[in-house]
Amino acid sequence: MNDRLRHAFLKQVSATDLLQQYQTGATFFASPRRSLLARGIKAVLPPCDPSQLAVMAAQYLKNAELEGQPAPVLIGALPFRMDASSAPAHLFMPRQLISGTGVDSAVAALNSAAKPAEASLSAAPLMQQPAPEAYRSNVRSALAQIRNGEFEKTVLSRSLTLAAQIEVPALLHRLAARNLHGYTFAIDLTDSGLAAVSERRTLIGASPELLLARYGKELVSHPLAGSIPRSADAVEDRRRADALLCSAKDLHEHALVVDAVTAALRPYCKTLRVPSAPSLLATPTMWHLGTEIRGELADLATTSLEVALALHPTPAVCGHPTAAARKFIADVEGFDRRYFAGLVGWCDSHGDGEWAVTLRCAEVGAHSATLYAGAGVVAGSEPQLELLETSGKLRTMLAAMNLELMLEDQAEAAA
Repeated sequence: MNDRLRHAFLKQVSATDLLQQYQTGATFFASPRRSLLARGIKAVLPPCDPSQLAVMAAQYLKNAELEGQPAPVLIGALPFRMDASSAPAHLFMPRQLISGTGVDSAVAALNSAAKPAEASLSAAPLMQQPAPEAYRSNVRSALAQIRNGEFEKTVLSRSLTLAAQIEVPALLHRLAARNLHGYTFAIDLTDSGLAAVSERRTLIGASPELLLARYGKELVSHPLAGSIPRSADAVEDRRRADALLCSAKDLHEHALVVDAVTAALRPYCKTLRVPSAPSLLATPTMWHLGTEIRGELADLATTSLEVALALHPTPAVCGHPTAAARKFIADVEGFDRRYFAGLVGWCDSHGDGEWAVTLRCAEVGAHSATLYAGAGVVAGSEPQLELLETSGKLRTMLAAMNLELMLEDQAEAAA
């Protein structure tokens, strides 16, 4: 670690320690490289035009540094739609920030120690938006648009809302223990500027996908596209993984994303290293195709947030071309994604930071929780398989809540 980073993260504790200190109302973010626990809000980045967000964030951090604040950091979440029609950007400077080491195998022990989330859930039916048949209909509509040449890819999502009283720290422990190689987060949204906030809400999740990280001159992005649910049977699970690596449909979907990310990164980089083929990335519920892209930053004045916003939204969460795919999503999806498929992470006054794609997530309130998942639609997609893919992705959160059977029962009833 260089001297600047050593100064920026003076108080190093383990990610496990920070998880155990977390309480509802705090904010937590962890990656394999870094963990952060934020308490309280010193200042919130005020609303601004999305095109000015990175500039304002950088100025905010520099001003804090000039005022004597050591190693100031902005942390929080940005929505999928960066306009007034959705949730607001929510980036803030915490009153207290404790940094720690990256997530490691010690965090896995929290899985057995965490209180099962089901103990605090009330028995209530799920509300699905859209319902399974409506989702399949949306996929069929997308395929018709693809055949007509309107776009090459779009991403269609579902949301599930359940009545629940969820113990957020226990849920966070379980998610982190199952996400050692990803990005685990719990962002307090209470002071996000939403009108008529009547309860504390937490954006919580375990994303497998890195949108953009900057460490000094190094830029890293690890887009995922092309997925298949895992199987409990080891032989079948291996067969699915091998089939994904050879799937023309999924390789095409993945290439669209990698090409778009590479094109967006190139203006910021002296050099750019892009593997010639994707590799497999495994989560407890899904196999994904992933490509880790690395570049050397051309100008150190360029911040992690600036580059992340230049990438967002990638075809992995929106589609290609972006404008046509985004319009189709707005027309047919039937609900507001809010922070789902947006950005979650942090940046500091030196421009470094980590921004994950907000996936495998839920918004949890005092009496309800809304979960989200999506699937990419390209030529060759099949409506039922896309529905099953979203169900597989929803199982990340449902398994942490011990509620997988609720999704299966609802899907069977609607089939």
